[in-house]
Amino acid sequence: MTNFFVRAGKAAVLAAGLLTASLAFANEGGNLQQSGVRLDDRASLQRGAQLYMNYCSGCHSLKYLRYSRMAEDLGLSEDDVQANLNLTGVKVGETIGTSMTAAHAQPAFGKMPPDLSLISRVRGSDWIYTYLKSFYLDETRPVGWNNTLFPNVSMPNPLWEMQGLQHAVLSKPNEAGEQHVERLELRSPGTQSAEQFDQSVRDISAFLEYAGEPAALKRQSLGVWVVLFLAAFTFLAYLVKKEYWKDVH
Repeated sequence: MTNFFVRAGKAAVLAAGLLTASLAFANEGGNLQQSGVRLDDRASLQRGAQLYMNYCSGCHSLKYLRYSRMAEDLGLSEDDVQANLNLTGVKVGETIGTSMTAAHAQPAFGKMPPDLSLISRVRGSDWIYTYLKSFYLDETRPVGWNNTLFPNVSMPNPLWEMQGLQHAVLSKPNEAGEQHVERLELRSPGTQSAEQFDQSVRDISAFLEYAGEPAALKRQSLGVWVVLFLAAFTFLAYLVKKEYWKDVH
């Protein structure tokens, strides 16, 4: 009986967590753009790793992914990883950390930026893709930026140089004098075209999806062989059945 109540309590906590996550997602907007992420595109994962290290790792760690594992999975040499992707200078067998400290983060953001190892498993790659494209300038915010998917986020746009500067086009005030963002408008172009920026964000989203479950790469490759085995087994089973039943008829 005690075990029953323990299991019931755990189930209730899980249900409450899922409900809270669903409400948070609803508050942050559910109109997600399709990322088009493909984990079998190794070039995209390699570009995503490079972009993540240059634009994201200064604040966000990946404490469940090691540099050595990333090198093996993405087809990179450990020397390349150490020279081009390891910006903290740790050993290749260590996890991907950040140079940001709590002392620096507190005055800048009010708290330490979160680890992103599992962000794709919690939010999904479409959410990451949409989030990175939804920043706009907002002088009312302490960081100078806001985000339509995650309103009032305490994070500036890390990719503004590539994307350019987006501004919010607001709706007409309602009876209460409130306005909302109708759309975003790019008024100052960045170093990349819209198509190039979409690809860069897609690459980062793909890399974070990989980082959330590195084993998925091997599972996908094994899946092909499993399907081929099942197809061959089905064909052999059909031949055996045909041979067995020919004498019966």
